[in-house]
Amino acid sequence: MFSRDRWQEIFQTINKNKLRTFLSGFTVALGILIFTVLFGMGNGLKNTFNEFFMDDATNTFFIYPGRTTMPYQGFKKGRQVEFRNDDLEDIKKDFALYLDDITPRISQSALASYKGESNTYNLRAVAPSHSKMERTIIMKGRYINANDIANETKNIVIGRLVEIDLFDKSESAVGKYLEVGGVMYKVIGVFQDEGGDNEERRIYMPYTTKQLLDKGTDKIDQMVLTYKTDIGYAGAMAFDSSLRKYLKEKHKVAPEDQNGIYLSNTADVVKRNMMFANVLQWVVIFVGIGTLIAGVIGISNIMVFVVKERTKELGIRKALGATPASVIGLVLQESIFITTIAGYIGLVIGIGTLSIMGNSLKEDYFITNPQVGIDVVITATLILIFFGVVAGYIPAKRAANVKPIVALRDE
Repeated sequence: MFSRDRWQEIFQTINKNKLRTFLSGFTVALGILIFTVLFGMGNGLKNTFNEFFMDDATNTFFIYPGRTTMPYQGFKKGRQVEFRNDDLEDIKKDFALYLDDITPRISQSALASYKGESNTYNLRAVAPSHSKMERTIIMKGRYINANDIANETKNIVIGRLVEIDLFDKSESAVGKYLEVGGVMYKVIGVFQDEGGDNEERRIYMPYTTKQLLDKGTDKIDQMVLTYKTDIGYAGAMAFDSSLRKYLKEKHKVAPEDQNGIYLSNTADVVKRNMMFANVLQWVVIFVGIGTLIAGVIGISNIMVFVVKERTKELGIRKALGATPASVIGLVLQESIFITTIAGYIGLVIGIGTLSIMGNSLKEDYFITNPQVGIDVVITATLILIFFGVVAGYIPAKRAANVKPIVALRDE
């Protein structure tokens, strides 16, 4: 229940003991400040992990052919495995329950030229679904579509930085013809990619056109597929295992041979890296809570000293009829008040510090946009109140047990 007299008494006590109150609050404010900054930096580290690993779709398998290291079924070791168009069709047919989409990739470097400007870029021949897997954002025009694949068109989509490199600022690349590797292509779109500059210095073309220009081959360098997200992590790992076995059997690679076919499962990679980031954040939280506890121990010691200092006063109160509960309430209320106010000052300074940091630590320390959420603020509030009670209860209990006659003899 609100007691005006009690609050007046608390403020009078604080006013008479400014240094003691400052030292009490400083330890808590410093603890909360360090906790908030460390927690925010932990979040910043997770943001960097998310940015790095979530650039592409996370339900993705990347499959590469390799060179065998073991003889198998009459084939010698050292054989180069090759993927072809029929691998795409077989996977679509035999893993329809798991598969969401699939695209080939054929990659090479090529010199691109336009009106005297030229540069070398990474040229990728792909299917239309590649844009979804790479989370490509079309800025102008369109991406490669099914018609381009079926008709083997000489259409290309270029990255934002390719357009900047080769075209005037006032000129749009869409509709212009660009020479790439000695062949003229029509630019049908310009894209951007959050993966960074390298991603935006790529050129995409239909994989069927690339195969046609490569003397009608049906070879592909790599396969990229996405699985249905409703199969979950366990389903993705089962799909991973079944697909490895399937491709090894089809291409006559020994089951124990780890080099014949590579399969990179982003679900597994992302999960392991996010677990690492979570462990780091727990370490940070542990250090922060340790700092907070050190602050609470400090204020508890100060409150013990305060109670000792006010022994005679509390004895007089009890002699005049004050109950143990009222004495405990008085000491606790002062402790919680100082802890809460100081803690919020530390919290506000901590949030302000994180805001000032921004992305300045991203380049050197991989900390992106360090922040704390509203759930952390609420939790910090509850922690402050809890620790305020802890800091004040022991000295308050001691104060309540003071016998008036003993207190009056105290010097």
